[in-house]
Amino acid sequence: MTMTATRPTLRVLVILIALFPSFATEFLPAQVPGVSREQMWPAPTAEDWKKPCLITWQRTWDDAVALSKETGRPILVCVSMDGEIASEHYAGIRYRQPDIAKLYQPYVTVIASTYRHTPRDHDEKGHRIPCPRFGGVTCGEHISIEPLLFEKFMEGRRVAPRHIMVSLDGKETYDVFYAFDTASVFKTIEDGFLTYDKKLLKPPRGDRSIIERVISTDSRDRNAVEKAFRAGDEATRRALLEAAIAQGAKVPIELLRLALYGFDVQLSQQAREALAKAGTTGSVDLISDTLGGPLDEKDRKALVDALARLGGKSDKARRLSVVHRGLDAKSQSVDMGSWSKALQGGATYSSSLDLAAVAAQLEKHDEVLKAGDPHAHVDLADAYLKRAVEAQDQRSSRQLVDALYTDAQIAAKRAIQLGATGWRANAVLAISALHFGDADEAHQRAEVAVNELPKEATSRTAMLVLALFAEARHHSIVRAVEGKKDWPGQWLTDMHAAHTLLARHPYGDAGQVKSHYDFLRWLGAFRQATGFLQLGLERFPDDWDLHARLRTQIMRRRGITALEPEYADLIRKKGSIKDPDPKPRKLEWFAGYASYIAAEGHRRQKAAERAKAAYDRSIAFFDESIVLDSSLKDSADHYVAVCLAGKARIAFEAQDVEAALAGVLASFARRSQSADFLDGLNLSAVDTAKMVMVRLKADRMTAQVESLEDAMKKLDPKQLELPAYERGGPPPQFRDPPPNRRRGRSGSELLRFDKNGDGKIQASELSPVLRERLLKRFDKNGDRVIDAQERGVRRETS
Repeated sequence: MTMTATRPTLRVLVILIALFPSFATEFLPAQVPGVSREQMWPAPTAEDWKKPCLITWQRTWDDAVALSKETGRPILVCVSMDGEIASEHYAGIRYRQPDIAKLYQPYVTVIASTYRHTPRDHDEKGHRIPCPRFGGVTCGEHISIEPLLFEKFMEGRRVAPRHIMVSLDGKETYDVFYAFDTASVFKTIEDGFLTYDKKLLKPPRGDRSIIERVISTDSRDRNAVEKAFRAGDEATRRALLEAAIAQGAKVPIELLRLALYGFDVQLSQQAREALAKAGTTGSVDLISDTLGGPLDEKDRKALVDALARLGGKSDKARRLSVVHRGLDAKSQSVDMGSWSKALQGGATYSSSLDLAAVAAQLEKHDEVLKAGDPHAHVDLADAYLKRAVEAQDQRSSRQLVDALYTDAQIAAKRAIQLGATGWRANAVLAISALHFGDADEAHQRAEVAVNELPKEATSRTAMLVLALFAEARHHSIVRAVEGKKDWPGQWLTDMHAAHTLLARHPYGDAGQVKSHYDFLRWLGAFRQATGFLQLGLERFPDDWDLHARLRTQIMRRRGITALEPEYADLIRKKGSIKDPDPKPRKLEWFAGYASYIAAEGHRRQKAAERAKAAYDRSIAFFDESIVLDSSLKDSADHYVAVCLAGKARIAFEAQDVEAALAGVLASFARRSQSADFLDGLNLSAVDTAKMVMVRLKADRMTAQVESLEDAMKKLDPKQLELPAYERGGPPPQFRDPPPNRRRGRSGSELLRFDKNGDGKIQASELSPVLRERLLKRFDKNGDRVIDAQERGVRRETS
């Protein structure tokens, strides 16, 4: 909610509210007496949402500034937040009313919101997908502009709804927030332009041809040009593309995208050639997107070369050029053919440790040390390593485990001094160094070891060395990228090869797949990331986080409508998925969750009927998952309750108050603990219940009011409080882990990492695999030490 404030005023308000919470209720403008929040900002109905947004938004801040300077008009920054009661009212009702839109018309307007309402910004033909909430801009545009505006104008505090007038010199004229009505907001917007110096305004431009409008940054001109291209004949499209290409480095990227993804082969080729010559960093994302699709080698090379050329201006372009060259090459360090052949047995665990053989080898300790045989020393080192790993698995004393690793190190170092080379000795040293927290030594030894294929390629030792080698390459790449230094593509080639083997290795795990998939996407290697995720899901079909990535990937590439068919196909193929365990056991639960996500996507796009159908399919899948695996009951009940609340909200927006009431009551009955859970639209069953209550009272439906009151009285009173984002606290979360998620380590469990017995866990006492993860979760004061007080805080891990 909003009030008018200058910059210093906002700064003072933030400090006062932080120091004295009562200040907000005692001194900020009060809510109109006798008028509830739900009455002041009524929720938009389905009919409201069907109306178009009437405000013309500019696509980027640079476009807005350019248009402001060209026309002399001030900029109006609008900020919105999904689920927040006043923001919902503005977005669903006010921005769609002609008389209100007229107040915004004199301004150059931009909209900022961190919420995505459609999973992708362009379809397969390169057409823009406007945000269904705001229209005109894509979700990517209103999301990407928000951090920039936050930095420029918001004084470190995100408040919504908010309206900020910015004059030609870049300074604020007003900042409207924290008002408990709408009239004062619109009065400020109207007065802001009425008192604006009209001498700054420039004469309007005369009529221009569609070709002349190609150079304009005004979103209205951009829309007109792109519409003309889509609807035009071959001659029109060619003329528009040539006009765009004539802009050289400033070629309009969205028009180029339409030509690239269109069906005209000649125009597409012409656009690719222009893209390869583009001189602006704005072309980097389109080049990256294009490289993710099918291309012949010549075009691929030209685009990668373009990235390399743009690397002088853009760190991202330089990184992408190295990435694409590296992933197209063959690893010189990892023999993929030999390793793959050795792992052909698939994901089956090797036989248990031959304790008798290890014991026999250890009995030769004195004999080996007296002799100068490097091979005997390697055998001894390997035996000590296996014994150390076994002792670690059995939770033996730290002193015993350390002693065994130390003996392994001594024997391996002596073997190398005597002339031993290759995998075994360096593998022992790598894993021992990992145990003692010496990451640099572990990485260096792993890099030497992987040059040779071990006899026991399916062993845990082999997996650890491969993982350390991949981690070494990972760290080297990150250091180079963050330091803005050049790095060889062969590093990525090696890392990708190692992770491909780890995904197939008997001792590999889903965490390694997730880490590498995320890293590939971070680097911009989307095509390779897609293939790698598929490999990971074949191996780990019940992993929650891999399914989360799959859902996101499907929606990014093909949109929300592709999500449910993809999971239906997975269920049909359930029997053929390769897995050590052999079939996925929780696929119905994941299918239910996919339908739930699809339903919310349809709601964002105001497709009520499709949303209701998806919710029904979600409920059916969750119910089926309970029948197949009773351990899933609580999590399934939770999401069924959320689905029922979602259907209630749809009914409420359709003004079917009785169906909305029935949905809310059914949601409470299915799982009352989920009543205040915020769904993907930032709304809870309690939020909808409050809106329903206002409508029931207005319609004098006494019996229904009583039934809803009775149901709400049975809830925990805390669940009826204002949403957490309005109280300043964390939102309620579903605490039970989804399928296949592990509980976090307790503070007492961390003591096993305390090697010096001082009751504290130093960073040096943790392996590189665990170090940053545990410090991030437990080290609250940032001293890289987990003390007794910090161990007392239990955290959830995924």
